Amino acid sequence: MRPSELRLSETTHRHDVTPTHGRLRHRVAMLTAAGILLFVGLGFVDFLSRVPPSEEKPSRNADGIVVLTGGSSRVSDALELLSMGYGRRLLISGVHPTNGYSDIQRSLPDSQRLLACCVDLDRSAVNTRSNATETRRWAMERGFHSLIVVTSNYHMPRAIVELSHSMPDIELVPFAVVGEKWREEPWWTSGAALRLLLSEYAKYLFAQTRVAFGGVGQGGMPEIGTQAPSPSKPATVSAN
Repeated sequence: MRPSELRLSETTHRHDVTPTHGRLRHRVAMLTAAGILLFVGLGFVDFLSRVPPSEEKPSRNADGIVVLTGGSSRVSDALELLSMGYGRRLLISGVHPTNGYSDIQRSLPDSQRLLACCVDLDRSAVNTRSNATETRRWAMERGFHSLIVVTSNYHMPRAIVELSHSMPDIELVPFAVVGEKWREEPWWTSGAALRLLLSEYAKYLFAQTRVAFGGVGQGGMPEIGTQAPSPSKPATVSAN
């Protein structure tokens, strides 16, 4: 074969191979993106299965009750559970530093007796993770071994992840508060509800990932002077 023919053959071969490699990379990228979307979609379906669609009374009594502030009627529902004897004492976690018992009493006039005898306020917690830290401290001080957890239904999956990681030896009994908007229309017909669920799902994934890697992340190191929870003892969660 003459040199000019050899050079022509090599050039033709390169032109034949390059598009093939480009198509292969494009196909791999498409398959990877499809796999990620499938993983996220299946995860979202699993997350939705953990969001209680309706309110149900706790399946059992517990030593104490903790309510995580931030949603409508959470505190009033928790006080109602306390008045019905579902727990001996209530922790309201995440109270604004400037608020006190009198502010709660003004919004819930019938709560004076319970506030005076059986309610503690946590003003330190600023997010779900610090809710878990302060709840653990409160439960240990009281010697409690079981807690009813009161929070909004969409927030319950992440709350259970954080609380169970922080208190592996305490049984958690969820009580999900379902707001009026959730009762009035299905979440998939409301853009605001869908955005809220997607946002909560992202936070839930982050919490699960951080816990799976030993609490590394935002404020991931155990507090000085506290015992880090043992990952070998998962918390028991009683279903409603």
